[in-house]
Amino acid sequence: MLNDKKILYSGMQATGNLTIGNYLGALKNWISLSDEYECFYGVVDMHSITVRQDPSVLRKRARALLTLYIGAGLDPEKNCIYYQSHVSGHAELAWILNCYTYMGELNRMTQFKDKSAKHADNINAGLFTYPVLMAADILLYQADVVPVGIDQMQHLELTRDVALRFNNIYGDVFTVPEPYIGKTGAKIMSLQEPSKKMSKSDENPNASVYLMDTPDVIMKKFKRAVTDSEASVIYRDEQPGIKNLIDIYSVCTNKTPKDVEKEFDGKGYGDFKMAVGEAVVSVLKPLQEEVARLEKDKGYIDGIIKENAEKANYFAEKTLRKVKKKIGYPERVR
Repeated sequence: MLNDKKILYSGMQATGNLTIGNYLGALKNWISLSDEYECFYGVVDMHSITVRQDPSVLRKRARALLTLYIGAGLDPEKNCIYYQSHVSGHAELAWILNCYTYMGELNRMTQFKDKSAKHADNINAGLFTYPVLMAADILLYQADVVPVGIDQMQHLELTRDVALRFNNIYGDVFTVPEPYIGKTGAKIMSLQEPSKKMSKSDENPNASVYLMDTPDVIMKKFKRAVTDSEASVIYRDEQPGIKNLIDIYSVCTNKTPKDVEKEFDGKGYGDFKMAVGEAVVSVLKPLQEEVARLEKDKGYIDGIIKENAEKANYFAEKTLRKVKKKIGYPERVR
């Protein structure tokens, strides 16, 4: 452990633009974790290439995401914020773990089935072994805990199984990670299809609110948000559109759903939608201003990229040396 703190690992893909769902559901909650954990946050650009990417766009989005991490409040002095592709240990360990992961385990991964259906013209081996790279991401830093949503729990279970299998053969090599149990982030749903999660890859531009959207765009998206014909602001499953808007407003204003119901008792959906939009604009304004400031300071961001890559590589190499020795790779003559 570092500084007697447990280690936490998480990351986001460098594709698409982050939504308020990514922010309110995950990123916002990461900020306080550095007080309790030694945190590694990757810009997981290696995962991104299972789907074909425009190289210049991928580079731009990777830097934008790393900048956004910092702009949102992640302190790069307290947290290791780095590009996954700058640490070759991710790929090295992934290959080794591939040899300790069974085809049957990977065949059961539901995300492979989902992504294969979406990208039928590019069902590549990387898409199939994606969960092994995810296991390498986590085990490389000996992570004790990993914040995961329901959709990623299956991958964490596979990571645990592979770590235990390796440890049973070679001894105590990997820390077996646990899911992070703490303050859960809000699960933000699509503004157009409130039965499904808000996604940065949604083809409908009105379905998602992106962190860099202008105030005018944000207000228009909330005006167009799907509700229902009941005309009452009540927090219940039978009104998924309104329930989602209440969740968003609650997180942005630190009010409970009951408080929101009282505040808008007798008021129409038009007033409520405007209030939700204004609350989101208010929350995003300081973040957007800080990101704009950071984007102008190229030297500062470049320095963080260099320093944190060195830090991540240092801890990755510690694990890799141990793993390579255990499996019988010959030592390098230095």
